[in-house]
Amino acid sequence: MNYESNKSLQSLNTFGIDIKAESFVEVRSVDELQNVLSKNRKTIFILGGGSNLLLTQKVKGLVIHNSIFGKKVERDFPKSIYVSAGGGENWHQFVLWCIKKGWGGIENLSLIPGRVGASPIQNIGAYGVELKDVFHKLEAVELATGDIHTFRKKDCQFGYRESIFKKKLKDKYCIIKVYFKLSKNPKLNLNYGSIKQSLEAKKIKNPTIKDVSQVVIEIRSTKLPDPIELGNSGSFFKNPEISKRQFKLVQKSYPHIVFYHLENDKIKIPAGWLIEQCGWKGRRVGNTGSHAKQALVLVNYGNATGKEILRLSIKIINSVEKKFGIKLKLEVNVL
Repeated sequence: MNYESNKSLQSLNTFGIDIKAESFVEVRSVDELQNVLSKNRKTIFILGGGSNLLLTQKVKGLVIHNSIFGKKVERDFPKSIYVSAGGGENWHQFVLWCIKKGWGGIENLSLIPGRVGASPIQNIGAYGVELKDVFHKLEAVELATGDIHTFRKKDCQFGYRESIFKKKLKDKYCIIKVYFKLSKNPKLNLNYGSIKQSLEAKKIKNPTIKDVSQVVIEIRSTKLPDPIELGNSGSFFKNPEISKRQFKLVQKSYPHIVFYHLENDKIKIPAGWLIEQCGWKGRRVGNTGSHAKQALVLVNYGNATGKEILRLSIKIINSVEKKFGIKLKLEVNVL
């Protein structure tokens, strides 16, 4: 292991923010992680793919870069299969690996940036599927003790882009391995977004998980900028969920509002639609702005600071609340 001081994190966060870490080390195994923890007396920050992160200041203490890899079949049954992946594995590459094997359940989550270890923290989701739908359990190292703990689904307290690791247990664990239950005869989820229409346009009548994955990749690629070319963290805001009573009041003033009914008797409003109605879509402010193809995505045009992007997000939140009475919440983690 190689400890570095004043390490630039610019290449390790998808916004491309040039912020330094006071101290930095990359770990490639659980043993290395536990060894680092046993000797460290500084504040610890776990860094994965840096895809859901906005850095606004120098990171004090020790940044541990999770590069614990490995993919494995844990249990194999006639209709289902349990697989595990190290916390440092690239999420999209893991999805493609499962699809190549014929194991379904996460094809709708193709091309989501980041690493496997962050997937349960965020309860990542897209096109009608969430991580919790295929989650079995995870293993995590407690930063204070170095002990390994197992968390089942109920322990994780999954919610919309939420988990216990973003609340009560925030910054207390490093996720080293995630276990998934996938299907050998998957029931495809085609009714969210434009997946079904895209498949019909390609004249694919009996789609496979590979077909669904490819369509999702194409849709995401047309809407979301590549972080390598234009710094961003994907969706910057959560889609707000409001009561039916509040929705009716908003709909009265804005009859063409886009919405989705939820199982919890609430209404989900696309944050991108709200932001676009406030005139932010494609608007540039200094070195940052709202993306021209997806208002939900804030971008770094090359020299933006984290504080500059955060200031823009606050302006957007305030304008949406003023116009619709709906307060947007951040999906990204701000440090």
